Amino acid sequence: MDTIRTVDVVIRGRVQGVGYRYWTSREAERRGLNGHVRNRADGGVEARFSGPSDAVAAMIEVCRLGPADAVVSSVEAVDAANPPDAGFRILRT
Repeated sequence: MDTIRTVDVVIRGRVQGVGYRYWTSREAERRGLNGHVRNRADGGVEARFSGPSDAVAAMIEVCRLGPADAVVSSVEAVDAANPPDAGFRILRT
C-alpha cells in the first residue's frame, strides 16, 4: 500500500487569470487527491495536496506545466503535517 503524503505547494509565474485554479482542481480530483487551491495576493497560486505519495508526486510535476495559457516559473513543494479534509476545493484568495 502506498503511503499518504501531504504537501503545500506554491506555484509562481503567469498563473492567475489563466484558469490555473480550475485546472488544478480537475487534475487533483482526477488523481483522487484531497486538498485545496487558491490565488495568493502576490500573484502566485498555493495548493495543498494529500493522497498516495505517487499521485502527489505526479500532481507536483503537472503543476510545472499548468493549463495551456499558464507560464510557470517555479513550483515549490514542502511536506506538511496535517492532511486536509476529504475532497478538493477552490478557496478564496
